[in-house]
Amino acid sequence: MPEERLQKILSAAGVASRRHAEQMIKEGRVTVNGQIITELGSKANADRDHIKFDGKLIRMPDRHVYIALNKPDCVMSTAHDPERRTTVLDLLHGVKQRVYPVGRLDYHSQGLILLTNDGEFANLITAAKSHVQKTYLVKINGPLSEDEEEDFRRGIPLSGKRTAPAGLRMARRGDNPWYEVRLVEGRNQQIRIMFKHFGRLVEKLRRIRIGSVELGTLKPGEFRHLTVEEVARLIRLAKAPERKLREEKKLDDGKRKASR
Repeated sequence: MPEERLQKILSAAGVASRRHAEQMIKEGRVTVNGQIITELGSKANADRDHIKFDGKLIRMPDRHVYIALNKPDCVMSTAHDPERRTTVLDLLHGVKQRVYPVGRLDYHSQGLILLTNDGEFANLITAAKSHVQKTYLVKINGPLSEDEEEDFRRGIPLSGKRTAPAGLRMARRGDNPWYEVRLVEGRNQQIRIMFKHFGRLVEKLRRIRIGSVELGTLKPGEFRHLTVEEVARLIRLAKAPERKLREEKKLDDGKRKASR
């Protein structure tokens, strides 16, 4: 095996996503052949070098696993919590492989979260360019007006950058209605901030779908392994924008050649 970037190796070994692996490297939690590595971009050979994370030798997984979990309220969607709060990994009873969350849900948000030890899969699903849609059911303290709903769909200014267009529909009417929200991005606290922009507070938030994978009948704290078909379908969905861009580029190249 050739040398690869250390964060890619850690991700492939199921230690953490590449983004979190980069943070761990900067924190000095990774060693290669006994030497602490803190410089991003450092490379190693997973077959030849002794790579340790928090003093434990990492091993490449024998097989990839893909898990769907219904995250309860007051559970961290991280592999580790400095405050020793319950994390999603604490709920995976009987899972022997080292896995980590694909993306995240806020501490008080509930619902579907995926976990895996397949770093390439995790990067594909979370990459902004993949545009994998996530669907949520959200209860707020008062309905939006029709104009506010349209503004919500178009996007709002958030940290100097407008949010991407979103799907929104009333799922259950009432003084404290439920809305179905569909996003292709996942900025920190995004849904809560978007509703707060219109003077509404989120009372409950549950993610019910990621791409083609549904929460289904999983109860809070329960999990299941994805089927081979579910994984393949989700990968195809995530790669669809990339394929579309390649096809458009091929078409543009053909038009340019024809016009010469």
